[in-house]
Amino acid sequence: MRKFLYVITVIAGIFCMVGATAENASSGSVPLGLPPVPYPEDNPQSPEKVALGEKLFNDMRFSSTGDVNCAKCHLAEKAFTDSPLSVSEGINKLTGTRNSPTVINAVYFESLFWDGRSPSLEDQALHPFTNPVEMGLKDHLPILEIVRTAPEYVKAFKSVFGKSGNDITMTEVTRAIAAFERTQIAGDSPFDRWYYAGEEDALTPAQKRGFDLFVNQGRCVSCHLIEQTQALFTDNRFHNIGVGINDIQDDVPGLASEFLKAEATASEVDVKVLTDKRTSELGRFAITRSFDGLGAFKTPTLRNIDVTAPYMHDGSLATLWEVVMHYNLGGVTNEGEPVNDFLSGGIRPLNLTADQVDDLVAFMEALTSPEYAHLAKSDIKK
Repeated sequence: MRKFLYVITVIAGIFCMVGATAENASSGSVPLGLPPVPYPEDNPQSPEKVALGEKLFNDMRFSSTGDVNCAKCHLAEKAFTDSPLSVSEGINKLTGTRNSPTVINAVYFESLFWDGRSPSLEDQALHPFTNPVEMGLKDHLPILEIVRTAPEYVKAFKSVFGKSGNDITMTEVTRAIAAFERTQIAGDSPFDRWYYAGEEDALTPAQKRGFDLFVNQGRCVSCHLIEQTQALFTDNRFHNIGVGINDIQDDVPGLASEFLKAEATASEVDVKVLTDKRTSELGRFAITRSFDGLGAFKTPTLRNIDVTAPYMHDGSLATLWEVVMHYNLGGVTNEGEPVNDFLSGGIRPLNLTADQVDDLVAFMEALTSPEYAHLAKSDIKK
């Protein structure tokens, strides 16, 4: 039976991670269930660079108020999220429009942010510093002044990059932050031990039933991929699943038209999607200007999903039960709501029973890595 399920999941979609070095491909150092970590050629890892990146990640001085850092929205003790906030808080408790995704396993994402507007961890690290509702700097100069003059940074940047003074740029800053983020990987969940290591007792009967639903009737595996030797639980693609855009679908033609006419720059889009909720709901469209991206957001990984509530790009669903019911109702959160006109193909009612919803939730709870298991909270409704 397991071999049969392997075949199903492989057919559902296999993609290859590119850029992994031969060294990490053969080292076996990654946790069970994960592929080798891809490292860019222009930003090789080193312990010293990771340590520098961690210091930068936690430095409060890189915000206009001196009380916000990267870790504010990505707390290690909360699985690198700001759970239970629906949307993140920046300077002066200003809130944006998007839920803070976990940094864990972000190294495997092919693009960053819910709408995929950044192609790499290095690029992603640039944006929050100057976003008016996040860290609020007018530009990156205050950061450069600190890292070029503070003794602890002067020494570290010289050691890691061989640079000092004005030769230190945001390229080095973001490369160090990205190096730290690439160390945040987690697998070895009960699912991994059952599926990849053959430990039959690693999952409960309910979780095994939930896996069968995940692969078959629930069709979850269509977007949350499981492969024969690894599982990232994401297809790294963008889908309209009926969250957010349902509330504004009558306004979508006008909003889209206005957005196209505005010809916003990349930095203007970055600000707009976090300061205007209606623009935020345009999703991937705001980046590609392609109408098949209307209301589409990136498929998140399901690893450690039980400890990173709330869910969806806007944090509008509080529990995994609500998430499964949203799909069960065919892309609406509450029974009787109209289905939006822009749903991705395949979003249709699943006809799951309440017990089956419980089993699917139980399966997703089995995706928690041991280092985060203490954060788990069951939301199965009995």
